[in-house]
Amino acid sequence: MSESNQAYIVISGARENNLKNVSLRIPKRKITIFTGVSGSGKSSIVFDTIAAESTRLLNENFSMFVRTFLPKYPQPDTDAIENLSMAVIVDQKRLGGGSHSTMGTITDISPILRLLFSRAGQPYVGPVNLFSFNDPQGMCPECNGLGRRLGVDMGKAIDMSKSLNEGAIMLPDYGVGSWEFNMIVQLGIFDLDKKLSDYSVDELDQLLYAKARKVKVDFAGKDMNMTVEGVIEKFTNKYIKQDVKAKSERTQRTVAPFISEGPCSSCHGARLSQAALSCKINGLNIAQLSAMEVGQLIRAVREIDDPVAAPIVKSLSERLQHLVDIGLEYLTLDRETDTLSGGESQRVKMVKHLSGSLVDVTYIFDEPSVGLHPRDVHRLNELLQKLRDKGNTVIVVEHDPDVIKVADHIVDVGPHAGNRGGNIVYEGSFQGLLESGTLTGNHMSRPLQLKEACRTSSSKLSIQHAQLHNLQNVSVDIPTGVLTVVTGVAGSGKSTLINDIFLSQHSDAIVIDQSAVGVSTRSNPATYTGIMDDVRKAFASANKVNQSLFSFNSKGACENCQGQGVVYTDIAFLDTVKLPCEVCGGRRFKEEVLAYRFNGKSIADVLEMTVEQALAFFELKEVVRKLQAMSDVGLSYITLGQPLSTLSGGECQRIKLASELHKKGSIYVMDEPTTGLHMSDIGHLLEIMNRLVDAGNTVIVIEHNLEVISQADWIIDMGPDGGSKGGQVVFEGTPAQIVNVEHSITGQYLR
Repeated sequence: MSESNQAYIVISGARENNLKNVSLRIPKRKITIFTGVSGSGKSSIVFDTIAAESTRLLNENFSMFVRTFLPKYPQPDTDAIENLSMAVIVDQKRLGGGSHSTMGTITDISPILRLLFSRAGQPYVGPVNLFSFNDPQGMCPECNGLGRRLGVDMGKAIDMSKSLNEGAIMLPDYGVGSWEFNMIVQLGIFDLDKKLSDYSVDELDQLLYAKARKVKVDFAGKDMNMTVEGVIEKFTNKYIKQDVKAKSERTQRTVAPFISEGPCSSCHGARLSQAALSCKINGLNIAQLSAMEVGQLIRAVREIDDPVAAPIVKSLSERLQHLVDIGLEYLTLDRETDTLSGGESQRVKMVKHLSGSLVDVTYIFDEPSVGLHPRDVHRLNELLQKLRDKGNTVIVVEHDPDVIKVADHIVDVGPHAGNRGGNIVYEGSFQGLLESGTLTGNHMSRPLQLKEACRTSSSKLSIQHAQLHNLQNVSVDIPTGVLTVVTGVAGSGKSTLINDIFLSQHSDAIVIDQSAVGVSTRSNPATYTGIMDDVRKAFASANKVNQSLFSFNSKGACENCQGQGVVYTDIAFLDTVKLPCEVCGGRRFKEEVLAYRFNGKSIADVLEMTVEQALAFFELKEVVRKLQAMSDVGLSYITLGQPLSTLSGGECQRIKLASELHKKGSIYVMDEPTTGLHMSDIGHLLEIMNRLVDAGNTVIVIEHNLEVISQADWIIDMGPDGGSKGGQVVFEGTPAQIVNVEHSITGQYLR
């Protein structure tokens, strides 16, 4: 092979999904960006061909034993792929990890911080593991390193403004005159008519927290020895220290309202033992440093001048600087990873790779601009360039024009979606793309138009004095019956304001987010949107048979594969093999069912249709309406039978949107609906939002996309920055007004 060819990843004859025999040369050690509409085939090339083959070849190096635990990658449908290197896929899957996984643990910054304290902390406590809340020797013994404990919600348990006789104790079992109440009376040490707020500290302590003790009590003239405890002490021992879930459902329902989760009384949420918390550097312990925003923390770390700590400080500063560089300076190391958004998760993963020392790797990014304000996109670009300059091949699937600009090489896939896509329509430089005449090229150079005629609202939904997370006593009015876009840099408080505060007050709102719609291989767009019910009825009445025959989850299922379309073969010492069912050929139905026709097509033919083909085929009013809704949200290319578990986050959000479109008089909340959408589809999305508003709905959108922001009726801009520098309303008004507001970062970019 010639040297010039070695400098490229060479793909010949790729046919995965909708790819039409694609051949490509992708330059190595450069940034190549794949563009094109959703469903054009970008992911089929990047993920299903390059990444899948690279991972498959890598997995073949493991022993047979290890391979049985790894996911199975079939060989992609191509003639040849040459010159692959190891692929690292940096996607937007949320980081799980439960309460023991924090931003510090996942980025490997916390272990360095622990090392710093074990070397330079005063007084000396011991080795590194004593500073870990995941280690039995380091964790707080009261809460097992969780930082939180179940406790009694005092506001609901005790009414301080009442006396005992007036029912000050609101816990179950303590009604005035009840057995437990009479035990308190029998003690004879409490004034039953004095308000609890007038009790001395000592009296209250006796009433609520006294430890168990034996007391002689007079019952019906007889002396009896009884064990008596304080009210809260008894409730805690009975329902919190013993697992309340083991109690009957009725008991759980009765006591649940009085139990709440709060900071651990011993470590106050710091998660660590008292010994670890007593060890300090420059007056701060490890929990205090972990609770600082990265921007502040990096300054505190650089002030440590102990010569013993010098190399550790250098390494810590470097890693923290990566977080700052990518725009995550508003996060803290003790932030739990499952609270990060998809975009934040992806950027945290990037930082992990930046600190690594692997080179000559292929890094594959899936829309890394998601969740980034236009201001921060340059930081992302610098990061991609850093990875390239270390000697890596960087491949990015992206829709954001500002990211596409930094490409060394661009591959535009299209011309359209589904079976009208799957071809390479342009390869070359950014300048060439602008002149190429492709859908992407034409949309790259369109100027922004600010909405002039904004709708006005007669009423409003108010949020008063919100203080959750970084919100700084925010009060704001959301106008009804218009399109409101909530903007601001990452970490400014948009999601907290809408997803946490607003939705907790308006639980009837229709939320259209990017969480998965179905994990089962048995659910698909036809079943999810309800089209399948009407299709089954149509087939049944056309053929005068039972409609359950046309369900692959019911009577119509192929008996060999139970309607899955594939058969799993388990060979004890080899990998499980997934093969199309040889009886139904992957079509999921019994032979007799496939013989029934509706307008010349079998039920399996219908499930193989794309939304676009189905629209041309069906005349049933209800089916056409649902198909049209899917087409309107830019999903015309997906097939009716595609398993929902294979949809991307953006596609999940759009299919939810399609199935909610017909509801009236509601509040719709959308979280970055442009995720995964090509510039040419954003116009369609705006039409849908406007249609919802015109039908009398209130639409609230959290968004960074300038085209959507420019078409809002009302903008609420959060900021001015992220984290502790955010959490305020910077601006409320129309797009034409925000461009003149100096201190609004969003306004500057719209300008």
